[in-house]
Amino acid sequence: MQSYFNFQEHRTSYRQEFLAGITTFFTLSYIIIVNPAILAAAGIPKGASMTATILTAIFGTLLMGVYAKRPFAVAPYMGENAFIAYTVVQTLGYSWQTAMAAIFISGVLFTLITLAGLRGWLAKAIPGSLKHSFSAGIGLFLAFLGLGNMGIVTLGVPGAPVQLGNIAQLPVLLSLGGLLVTAVLLIQRITGAILAGMVVTTAAFLLTSLIPLPQTLFSMPPSIEPIFMKIDIRGAWTWGFAGVITSVLVMDFVDTMGTLFGLSSRANLLDEEDNLPEIEKPMLVDALSTIAASLFGTTTAGVYIESAAGIEQGGKTGFTALVVAALFALSLFFSPVLTIVPPFAYGPALVLVGMFMLHSVTKFNFSDYSELLPAFLTVALIIFTFNIGVGITAGFISYTVLKLFTGRAGEVHPGMWILALLSFTFYLFYPYH
Repeated sequence: MQSYFNFQEHRTSYRQEFLAGITTFFTLSYIIIVNPAILAAAGIPKGASMTATILTAIFGTLLMGVYAKRPFAVAPYMGENAFIAYTVVQTLGYSWQTAMAAIFISGVLFTLITLAGLRGWLAKAIPGSLKHSFSAGIGLFLAFLGLGNMGIVTLGVPGAPVQLGNIAQLPVLLSLGGLLVTAVLLIQRITGAILAGMVVTTAAFLLTSLIPLPQTLFSMPPSIEPIFMKIDIRGAWTWGFAGVITSVLVMDFVDTMGTLFGLSSRANLLDEEDNLPEIEKPMLVDALSTIAASLFGTTTAGVYIESAAGIEQGGKTGFTALVVAALFALSLFFSPVLTIVPPFAYGPALVLVGMFMLHSVTKFNFSDYSELLPAFLTVALIIFTFNIGVGITAGFISYTVLKLFTGRAGEVHPGMWILALLSFTFYLFYPYH
């Protein structure tokens, strides 16, 4: 095992890798609760969705460890799940089965373009300003969702779409308390602070009888039969659905590239030219995990930025990922406890994850308006249209158009013109109301 993962070359040990894996799992494990909660808005049963989430994480993280040999955890992406639930299903009116077909198709396409080497070429096409804007915009989108789950932000009136909720209500006060506890734990750099905050908040709801106690602590995993292999490919083969598939492709592409380079930099895995050696391997893991996710009944999967917590603890090899996968497997049997967590308890997690992602704003180029305006439009439209796809595609289009009309088309990578054209199809087939 040490030889397979090159422990000596990476100057690591079993103890170091175990600690890193445990740290990554407890930092990331909120996804077990939050992902099914978000997808419930699309009509996907929470119990089955939780099992699908865990199985996807096991599949992807295990493959990442054994094949790609990277200390990265894989799970259904935050942001993409919200896009499917709130935009594709609730706003656009597609069924969740059809939405899963978009995930499946994007996974197959990503597998093909990864094997062909096109994915790496397109990754180099996206300017840094837009990469950072995607992260910041999705972060604020998640924070907005979290504030809604906490009851702090509610629907408003015409002219003022949102307003302050009733913060005097006990559930809202407990949720605010959970946010405070989690923030303090994060400041103190306590491992698993987000998970601990959810546990404390849920315990407060139990003590105040706002939610019932689970009837048992352990059980067999909820069946995924209601959602397993329920993709509606036929419903996805329509012109109107092309924009959805494009958005899923773009979001997965951007999330994976940004996370891979960010984590690899922190783990000192980049070469002297700031490239990740054998980058096709983790990219292929991402693509195959997305296919598996759609078949299990959940959304786009990929590398998680929370893997940075394990890397900070010394995780350097794929053995770290194996530990994370094993812990996800154990979590399958704790569903009675995990599924009682109320939205008020995981709302703070969304707010704080959004805060982490907002760090990308510091990398905006404020001195060049041709770079700043597309980045700003991306962030603003993601939030104010409540549609992640609108923001991302607007960024691609506005970037190329501004460069073209200011005589700086030579600065645009050829791949960006392709991405801009794909983005145009999003608006061409968007179902306007």
